[in-house]
Amino acid sequence: MDEIFRKWIPEASDEQLTKLNVYYDMLVDWNGRMNLTAITEREEVAQKHFADSLLPASLIPEGARLIDVGTGAGFPGLVLKLMRPDIKLTLLDSLNKRIGFLQAVCGELGLSDVTCIHARAEDGARDKALRESFDVAAARAVAHTAFLAEWLLPYLKVGGQALLYKGPQAAEELDAAENACKLLCCKATTQSYDVPWGERCVVRLKKLAPTDKRYPRKAGAKEHL
Repeated sequence: MDEIFRKWIPEASDEQLTKLNVYYDMLVDWNGRMNLTAITEREEVAQKHFADSLLPASLIPEGARLIDVGTGAGFPGLVLKLMRPDIKLTLLDSLNKRIGFLQAVCGELGLSDVTCIHARAEDGARDKALRESFDVAAARAVAHTAFLAEWLLPYLKVGGQALLYKGPQAAEELDAAENACKLLCCKATTQSYDVPWGERCVVRLKKLAPTDKRYPRKAGAKEHL
């Protein structure tokens, strides 16, 4: 079983492979009782969840404080933490049941420097303990780039970066997010990855100035900036 994970994550140590297997087993077990993922076959999880989460790992500075917004079952944050123990991780999700799963996984794997928070992205970004205090904010398969910019940029220190995991729609979404990037004072670049499981792109938003206190807007905004 380890060989499947080793195939797609060749940089993993034996200890990391063991922890990935435990994570996988817990994911499948808990998924039988609550909706965590539609992907449960081992090799698909290895590709589309684990390896995919690690695509921009080299873009994250050593010792970074990272928040994974709308983390769901822990992708990408928990996988990044398993492979980059130097990261100080916060996992944020709006569903308390998922937070319970994430806490159980962290406990089973003995992970340190991980905080799990039950909150909507818009509400967490107005928490003084979280706002403008992270080096990196990540989001995977959550929402349109313009909405993600509004939700993630407030969490970042000036000079920090948001990493948005996207597929083939990345360029189109980024064009539509041009106004949001101006209002939120960030510079956008993209990094493409050629992988067997599909066209993948990470949109990087570098924060250039403090976020206006008007943002993010309250939960429920139907139009992006």
